[in-house]
Amino acid sequence: MAAACRGILLPLGFLGSLFLIMLSFDPWDTSQEKRERMQHLQEVRKQLIKDICEGDKEAFSEGKHSLEDLSNKDLNNLIVDDTHGLIYCYIPKVACTNWKRVMFVLNWSEPYHDPMSISADLVHVPKKLTLLNSFPRTEMKAKLKHYTKFLFVRDPFVRLISAFRDKFLRSNNYYYQNYARDILRLYGNQPDPPETVEEAFASGMHLSFYNFIQYLLDPLTEKEQPLEPHWRQMHRLCHPCLIEYDFVGHQETLQEDAEQLLTILKLQDDIKFPPSYENMTILRFVSDWFRTVPLEDRRKLYKLYEGDFRLFGYRRPHELLDG
Repeated sequence: MAAACRGILLPLGFLGSLFLIMLSFDPWDTSQEKRERMQHLQEVRKQLIKDICEGDKEAFSEGKHSLEDLSNKDLNNLIVDDTHGLIYCYIPKVACTNWKRVMFVLNWSEPYHDPMSISADLVHVPKKLTLLNSFPRTEMKAKLKHYTKFLFVRDPFVRLISAFRDKFLRSNNYYYQNYARDILRLYGNQPDPPETVEEAFASGMHLSFYNFIQYLLDPLTEKEQPLEPHWRQMHRLCHPCLIEYDFVGHQETLQEDAEQLLTILKLQDDIKFPPSYENMTILRFVSDWFRTVPLEDRRKLYKLYEGDFRLFGYRRPHELLDG
């Protein structure tokens, strides 16, 4: 299958092939044809990661060359289900709440609960789910070797917009106190922002998307502490050059990918992945969001997230970057 993938990719390039595969989905396909196409798409996604990592491993490893180099903190996002032999690397703003719901109900005995019956707040409570780094090192390595490992990714710029809208355009006092106030002071020409998010919103003071981008691009941001997980690069959360994932899902094909994964796990008759109501076609709005961001800063932002674009097969947004 991998050789067949490479044969197709030679004339088209990975992204060209990926695009053609997506276009080839036909609602009238038989189940068998659909399974074959989606299996082929998985091979393309995994082969792309392998090729990019082999070609430029240093760019994505942050000085780490093997699993032994990953600290417990590096493995904060890997959730384990020992009953079904599963490891899920969750990425904030990529359907992670619903996948955490699925992982949560898998810890119960059959018949499984409807994942949507689980509170979103509950699955984000520490220790409600079992993390890989809670095990001794020898067990971690064994699980990583033998368990089925999966992750879901998303267009990096769309994910950034989603994170900004969720954490800064809604009344969230934690993100206001820990991030927005400093960003307003440093980049928003607000030397003394209100103490609380309620006061800020009542006075009409909101963080702008460009202020957020300025914060991300400031070299001092990363020097003080790693980027917050909601806007940290996806490959830095899940380490795909050091951990070989068995399944790579995309938010843009979330329902189909979720159905395929549950079928692979032989859980398709036991659990239904929650329907997604978030607007996942926001790509057409990306240009509007970036309208206030100068061209040079757009290019710098792309460089900051270029690893995610390349590893996970997302096209370079030339309409934003070529002027």
